[in-house]
Amino acid sequence: MQSAIVPMQVQTPDWVKHAIFYQIFPDRFARTQQRPLPPAMEVPLEAWHAPPTLEGYKGGDLWGVMENLDYLQDLGVNAIYFTPIFQSASNHRYHTHDYYQVDPLLGGNTAFKDLLEAAHQRNIKVVLDGVFNHASRGFFFFNDILENGPTSPWLNWFRVENWPLSAYDGAKPANYESWWDNRALPEFNHDNPQVREYIMQIAEYWLQQGIDGWRLDVPFDVKAEGFWSEFRQRVKAVNPEAYIVGEVWTDARQWLDGTQFDGVMNYLFTGPVLAFTAKERVVMELVERPAYFPYPALDAESYAQKIEELLALYPWEIQLTQLNLLSSHDIARALTVTSDDQSSFELAVLLQMTFPGAPSIYYGDEVGLAGAHDPDCRRSFPTEESWNHSLLSLHKDLIALRHKHPALRTGTYQTLVAVDDLYAFSRSDDNETIVVVVNTAAQSSRATLPLPTEGANVLWGESNAIKDSQLIELSPRSGVIMGLKK
Repeated sequence: MQSAIVPMQVQTPDWVKHAIFYQIFPDRFARTQQRPLPPAMEVPLEAWHAPPTLEGYKGGDLWGVMENLDYLQDLGVNAIYFTPIFQSASNHRYHTHDYYQVDPLLGGNTAFKDLLEAAHQRNIKVVLDGVFNHASRGFFFFNDILENGPTSPWLNWFRVENWPLSAYDGAKPANYESWWDNRALPEFNHDNPQVREYIMQIAEYWLQQGIDGWRLDVPFDVKAEGFWSEFRQRVKAVNPEAYIVGEVWTDARQWLDGTQFDGVMNYLFTGPVLAFTAKERVVMELVERPAYFPYPALDAESYAQKIEELLALYPWEIQLTQLNLLSSHDIARALTVTSDDQSSFELAVLLQMTFPGAPSIYYGDEVGLAGAHDPDCRRSFPTEESWNHSLLSLHKDLIALRHKHPALRTGTYQTLVAVDDLYAFSRSDDNETIVVVVNTAAQSSRATLPLPTEGANVLWGESNAIKDSQLIELSPRSGVIMGLKK
């Protein structure tokens, strides 16, 4: 008799389901106030508030982040995702020179150790960016090939096609495989067992130092069979609760089957949310590249369809550990994308903070930091006199509400109403049902909810939205969150 195949049970880190992430681009968040600085940090820098450039350094560092943990904790953040922090000759540090050394401009390994300890004392998790598809021209093993040619011991760590190599002269063929033909980013040969083991040991090392997970840069470009499955096994052997989140912009089912990643950067959420809340306000030239499709404009029914399709893609356990973002270092900031229309952005934040998965705030979004395409989306964090305090209050209120109500974190999701531009859904657990209603129209909208609202407690938004036992009416471009006891 043939035994039945038992489906694998998907397991993801429990803490991520309760996390509010804050994404930090380290060069742009905060400079330390401590003195004296190490010599490698006492260098000429761009003016903090000058427009960012592709090559220039502003000098933000990890001690600066540590000195602002009070701010993050007050905001309600309990997890930080850093874009790369390892030694690199670029302000974004996606050109890794040494995976075991934190960049000296960031304070080096000492600053990271101090930050990690301070964050963990506050129960704030720390996730690092793993750039494991490619390295840089300054990476020692590739640099040896540039110096020694075919006699280099590490020749097979990369894919050299011909000689001579041209690492800098664009008039000559590069003669080696690089990411998107960018000769600054030579791609690893992941079929080489030594390369594979080298990367696995990097992942293990930093987990042993205490980090709480890895965000994986362009993991879809690593084609070696079984690479990410082994990566998961190795990571989870060190820390079963470590978070593995991939940068995958599209349908990620091949990585989210429970054997590889715990989640992805959920651009399939980002696009529909901005298309629904901002509609024709979306600045098209800012979103056509890279394409994450916050267009065409969506009404409530179309938005509901997109969301239902998204929620059907992956197991529920995975949905709860997706990284839900509105902005990132790779796209224009959401406020700028919406033509600086604050109500559009506010409604998007409302949907983000009440959706299954972990919300991720890109540093400065919460105080109204603007920014178009890179490098403009990587501006320095503004001084307090430039903050949009109403946006900051909105974020604090909605984050506090999410922390207070488990149903908003792990409760089931059900669309209740999708009519014209009014959308309502519920999040329910054994103790309560939370109902969220959003009106993205330029006029008042009303609808009848398919559940009674007697005794409903308005938790956020329009206190007079409830008209009778089921009828609800919202002002133009507004929202409400209600709590219903079971």
